[in-house]
This record gives sequence, structure tokens and C-alpha cells, in this order.
Amino acid sequence: MTSVLLATFDLMPDGEPGAAALTAALDARGIDSRWVCWDDPAVDWAGADLVAIRSTWDYHRRLPAFLDWARAVEASTTLLNGAGVVAWNADKAYLAEIADVVPVVPTALLDDADLAAGLAAALDRWGSVVVKPRTGAGGIGVVVVERLDDPRLEGLVAGPWIAQPLVDSIRTTGESSVYVFDGVAASQVDKTVAAGEIRAHELHGGSNTAAALDPERSAVATAAVRTVAERRGADLAYARVDLLRWQDSWVVSELELIEPGLYLDVDPANGERFAALVAGRLGRS
Repeated sequence: MTSVLLATFDLMPDGEPGAAALTAALDARGIDSRWVCWDDPAVDWAGADLVAIRSTWDYHRRLPAFLDWARAVEASTTLLNGAGVVAWNADKAYLAEIADVVPVVPTALLDDADLAAGLAAALDRWGSVVVKPRTGAGGIGVVVVERLDDPRLEGLVAGPWIAQPLVDSIRTTGESSVYVFDGVAASQVDKTVAAGEIRAHELHGGSNTAAALDPERSAVATAAVRTVAERRGADLAYARVDLLRWQDSWVVSELELIEPGLYLDVDPANGERFAALVAGRLGRS
């Protein structure tokens, strides 16, 4: 049988929530799959026909080692999306890089050398400002500030960071995630935040619902993925594009090309969709 390794991490050895939907879909296509921890030295990555990064949700804490691992895997077998894309997407500075052609939440780059000046400029421009680490996941380290002496800045995690305006629609319209598989928008999950929150992640009380694909959101998502593929010269097998409503338009808040959760527990059909793209890449469609 064709062999696929699904990379996860040691606190989630059996894979992401709803993982059985993905493994069952792969098995139905004659593809043998296993969830394995990305940093397990006993794993024979070269022995797999394909590796898909899935729930490696500690990579932001161990980025140099994770990038080394991705490059080593790519040197020995097929790594979906590729190590170069992983490195590029791990730094949220990509939002500022693509802003000239992709509608994104306005983004400024901050580091320790210009933190005060950069924050002052962002506050002057936007009023309420969201600060988040340039390498992060799950809303960890996100801070909302309204002035330069805001005590919440004492809780900043290590930089560098990005600064963005607080998008008020997150509290009303919420956030949408559009999944793009092989360049085609395939599904949508809508997210709402808990009272008093701006982070849609379930770790912070957010809730998720499978939704019908909206043409406007789908168009923005597919255009964003196409733009990155062209600019990076990359073959993007999968993407999750997170979208917010900003100034009466849907814009990209994040472009997840490394290990986007598939919300298999909310939309099990995403397992079928992901399995279909894997089968296609293996010539088994």
C-alpha cells in the first residue's frame, strides 16, 4: 500500500480532533496512514511516499528545530507545501509582504529596536491596536492596547511582533476560514468569539460551525493562495485562509499553509477532501 505519514506532536499523538475521519478517508483510497510525532527520531520519513504536516502545534515554540526537520523530510520524500513555504509562512510578516496585491488586515512590523515608536505610530493610525508575535499559534501572546503606557504591554511575549487595528467585526460578524485544496475553495467554517474576547480559537472560548461556501469569501481566499503560489514559485496543495470583515470587505487575517486544523470534528467531510488531494498527489485519484 502507498504510505502517508501525518505529522503531529507529542501532546497530541493520535492527531487533531476528529482525526479518524481523515485516516478512514485515506484507508478507503488504499492509502496506509499513520500519525507520528514530527520530532520522533525513530520515524523513517524517507520510507513514506508522502508526508503531510497536520497537528504540529508546538512548532512556534521550537521553530529552528521544526524548520530543520521540514528541510530534512523534504530532502528524503514528498512534503506537502514544502519546507520553503513552511519557513515563509511561520513569520506573520508575510501579511505585509502580500498586502500590495492581496486584501489583508493592515499590518505593521515591530521589533525591540523600534517597539515604542512603532506602537505609537500604530496607535495614532488605528486607535485600538492588536499586537501579536510574528511566530505564534492559537492566539497565544495576543495583546490589545489603546495607549503606549497600557499595562497590558507588560505581558508581551518575546518579539518580533506585528501590529494591526482591532477589527471590531470579530465580535459581531465573526471570522471565517475557507479551505483551499489544490487551488479550489472547498469548504468554509465560521467562527464566533466568546464575550469579551477577540480570539476565535476554541482555546479562548470560540465556537466553530460548518457553513456553506460564500462566493465573496471564496474568491478572496483562492486569489490569496494563487498569489502566494505564483510569488513563491510554490506548489500549494492545501491552505486555510482566515478572513475578517474590514471596511465593508472580506480581507485575509491569516494564511495558514503549515498545519491548519481541518476542524474534522465540525466538518468531517474535510477529511474526504484532504484525502482526495493526497490521493491526487500520489497518482491514485
